Amino acid sequence: MADDSPRVAVVSQHYPPDRSGNASRVSDTCEHLAEGDWDVTVLAPPPTFPHGQFSRSWTRETTETVDGVTAHRLWAWQPASEDPGFLARMAYYLLFPLHALCWLLVHHREYDAIVTSSPPIFTGLAGLPFGLLADTPWVVDVRDLWIDAAVGLGFIDEGSAVERASRWYEALVLRTADRVTVTTRVLGEDLVDRYGIDEGSVRHLPNGVDTETFRPTEADREPTIVYAGNVGHAQDLDACVRAMSSVETPDATLRIVGDGDTRDRLERLVAEEGLGDRVEFTGLVPRERIPEVLDGAMIGVAPLKRDDTLAYAVPTKAYEYMACELPVVATGVGEVETLIEESGGGLFVDNDAERLAAAFDDLLSDPERRAALGDSGRTHMVERYDRGVVARELGRVLDEVAGR
Repeated sequence: MADDSPRVAVVSQHYPPDRSGNASRVSDTCEHLAEGDWDVTVLAPPPTFPHGQFSRSWTRETTETVDGVTAHRLWAWQPASEDPGFLARMAYYLLFPLHALCWLLVHHREYDAIVTSSPPIFTGLAGLPFGLLADTPWVVDVRDLWIDAAVGLGFIDEGSAVERASRWYEALVLRTADRVTVTTRVLGEDLVDRYGIDEGSVRHLPNGVDTETFRPTEADREPTIVYAGNVGHAQDLDACVRAMSSVETPDATLRIVGDGDTRDRLERLVAEEGLGDRVEFTGLVPRERIPEVLDGAMIGVAPLKRDDTLAYAVPTKAYEYMACELPVVATGVGEVETLIEESGGGLFVDNDAERLAAAFDDLLSDPERRAALGDSGRTHMVERYDRGVVARELGRVLDEVAGR
């Protein structure tokens, strides 16, 4: 990287070795940016997600450079339990962006642009003063409607003082930023309508997938339906588990790869339904092993709950399944259905155990159909959603705000 290269500071709550879709997305995007014109620095807390999986750190700051990206780990509270309480979550969400803000107050003149990535919405605290008071360009990267999801899932009471304060803060952040990047057009339209932000400041920047890492091989595939991702409240994994009692294909197995807040409850459901021989929990696996896990399955499932507050969402795992030529069975509402239709890479079904079971059986029994759907999905990912393509688009957004 030349000494005169433009410099960008990226603030993200998750960064590898955190094991989340956002961590891998931010990492891949930053690496691709660094391969181009931009000198990239990431600010992130110590590894913390999934909660309770990492040793606590009390070091104020550690620094490492990997694949051309310099990452500063700034101390923040690390929840120790798998499903933290409200105070522990708030400490985690708030202490990191405040530490990042302090760091940027000292170093912001060294950078040509600042990017803050959400969720959670509090990362915007690190960029807001510069948007209001300084001339350093600021891009707010919005991955989901975090407040809507919190209300819909019961973490925040609708109409409460907490919700009203959160929306006031989010409106201030979005209206102050020089650009707002969004994963889907529905998400961008919602932000424009809800908060009155300038439509011209919004740019579409999908999550995407590394199609070189996630690619098919000649591995033998088993009659496995795989879910690889966060085992959380937004996923309708209950319906997937119940579907396995109706799946007729011999030896068919639902493999849940990952961890999260609802894993214990799902394991109890499996025991109650007597499905221990049909549902497997692997727990967390190293990120580099995920392509191998997907390549050994026949179907990938992306089960969003049918909730209007999730209409904007497309799970990163759906992109990864398609990149591995794995046909996708998806549930939910909105953008995820659009992805299935446009890509031709899978089936979209209602959030119903019997319909899921029928879709699983249809695909498990029809190798030609699986191959056709897999090929269509892979082609769609390479052409439109490769993370190199997405990173180049972010580079153009940064060039815009930096006047390059």
